[in-house]
Amino acid sequence: MAIVAAIFGAPLVLWVLWEMFETIVLPRRVTRRFRFTRFFYRRTWFPWAKMVSSFVPARRRETWLSVFGPLSLLLLLSVWVAGLITGFALLHWSTGSALLTRDGSAGFFTDLYLSGTTFFTLGLGDVVPRSTVARLLVVIESGMGFAFLALVIGYLPALNQSFARREVSVSLLDARAGSPPTASEMLRRHGQERGMEALQELLHEWERWAAELLEGHLSYPVLAYFRSEHNNQSWLAALTAILDTSALVMVGLEGACERQAELTFAMARHAVVDLSLVFRREPSEPEPERLSPEKLEELRVLLAGSGLKLPEGEAIDRKLAELRQLYEPYVHALATYFRIRIPPWVAAENWVDNWQVTMWERPAGKRVARETTKRDHF
Repeated sequence: MAIVAAIFGAPLVLWVLWEMFETIVLPRRVTRRFRFTRFFYRRTWFPWAKMVSSFVPARRRETWLSVFGPLSLLLLLSVWVAGLITGFALLHWSTGSALLTRDGSAGFFTDLYLSGTTFFTLGLGDVVPRSTVARLLVVIESGMGFAFLALVIGYLPALNQSFARREVSVSLLDARAGSPPTASEMLRRHGQERGMEALQELLHEWERWAAELLEGHLSYPVLAYFRSEHNNQSWLAALTAILDTSALVMVGLEGACERQAELTFAMARHAVVDLSLVFRREPSEPEPERLSPEKLEELRVLLAGSGLKLPEGEAIDRKLAELRQLYEPYVHALATYFRIRIPPWVAAENWVDNWQVTMWERPAGKRVARETTKRDHF
């Protein structure tokens, strides 16, 4: 029995330590087939999302979904701690429970108690090791307890900083591309004098943002579960709007910065493809089609009203369709998995940006009717 306990205890400790190393310390994507952290998030996210969609009112679902990211992280840390404590308890048990207790009790639960007090460095003194091996295990586990605390202290601020950097840019899109952000609004709001220069600068900033998003979400995949402050904003919606805008510029939008759009498109597309691999989401076509021929014509008319000309013709439409095919299936797969709405190509009529309305202007929880629309402000 002691041999069996050692066989299970030592691998359990090593396995938890390796999982912690890959998740917290290793700054790259883990490619091995089975990984507990990935398994944990898949087996907890789907039930949580299903529960929210089944029992929570629609207006509160986004709030409940946003709880999953931080809560799951705390639960994952607790699972690791429980694994280490149990593993060391099995090792103590395998050595014959060489412990000295005040009441003379012995057994696995006494070993588990010693392991827990040692990991959390309580130092109560009511159970002490009385053999060399048991003392060595206590020293090793207490050192791991301190190391675990240090890792968590360093991990959480890095996680929060990466989340904050991501959300700052997402919030900045509110006035630049609407709420939710759309390609039509982003281009229309840059249709004024020197607007294309501002658009080029914006796309350059979002090229870097897409690179930072990819790096951050590969290093800390849990970040993808952290949702934005507003229900109509998200990292995936912002990335989709940038891809849509870049695609329109690349097909020949008059006066626009095609080269910068190509660079931004490449980086943003790289991000959505790699993230679909990380979360094992097979690309799938959105239903219904995001940009139907009728919507494309509406988009051309809208842009023309702002002084922007989108070329027409079968070749242009075919090129745009080819560009969309490079990213829309991956975006749709990620959106389906994370329960995130993909923004449309053309903004809804009379929709008000987040900065234009507050709760004080929503009596009885309803949006106040306005005489002006968001387009009157730009």
